[in-house]
Amino acid sequence: MRLGIDLGGTKIEAAIIDRNGDFVWRKRQKTSKTSYDETLSSIADLVTEARQLTGFDGPIGVGIPGSMMRSSQIIQGASLTYLNNRDLKSDLTNTLATDIRLENDANCFTLSEATDGAAAGCDVVFGLILGTGCGSGLVINGRPLTGLNGIAGEIGHTPLPWPITDEYLGHECWCGNEGCIETFISGTAVSKDYFDRTGVDMPVEEIATRTGMDLVAESVFQVLEDRLARCLAVVINMIDPDAIVLGGGLSNLERLYKNVQPKWPRLVYSKHIETHLMRPKHGDSSGVRGAAWLWPND
Repeated sequence: MRLGIDLGGTKIEAAIIDRNGDFVWRKRQKTSKTSYDETLSSIADLVTEARQLTGFDGPIGVGIPGSMMRSSQIIQGASLTYLNNRDLKSDLTNTLATDIRLENDANCFTLSEATDGAAAGCDVVFGLILGTGCGSGLVINGRPLTGLNGIAGEIGHTPLPWPITDEYLGHECWCGNEGCIETFISGTAVSKDYFDRTGVDMPVEEIATRTGMDLVAESVFQVLEDRLARCLAVVINMIDPDAIVLGGGLSNLERLYKNVQPKWPRLVYSKHIETHLMRPKHGDSSGVRGAAWLWPND
């Protein structure tokens, strides 16, 4: 058995999976918005319950909405801002009295899909989560590639490739830069694009339902598909993955799998493109499953 923790902005999920990847036990609870100590306590309570109900007594994998610098173990870039500049790995190790492996949540998503999900059997897998923001991860030969600075595979805060004239301005990012990919291909970006054209504030899910009757909604999604194709073409040119798996709310849109891949030939530096664009097998369960798979052996 393996125990994984998915620490997110709204919920903490803990789960135990067996050697086949099936859930043995699973529970969620709300994440504290302000308190680091409360979050440590919540994780400890979940782990205690998991141990009592299943008898599990092994190491634990934890996925977080940020990254850990290899040299110092300090957390950086976390959307749960109270995690930043903390040595979360050491604190969890001491709190839970067991070995901990800590990894970015997008890497956990990608690891789940590469281990026994949509991209099972693929050597090189790139995962892209398209939600409120966007996050990405890279798994090679069954292990996440973290990198020296803890940010390998992360494209959300790099510039949009091959920008056209009207894409140079008006895309300020929360990170302090302008023109980051996250401001173009996330759910938030789609809603902003629709608002800029119509003055109507509408969630991306509703915009998606209007594409058959609303020309602006259709145009917004055509632009999203073109931008997504450009971003993924750069990924293919740089790391040439076997598979790209989409996650997050936008991954449920069938049109992305139909319309993005045909745009690659004009952008990818290869006459033959064999990379597959895939929908996830495990959906929002991939975060906690991937955290559990951080420990590959029983």
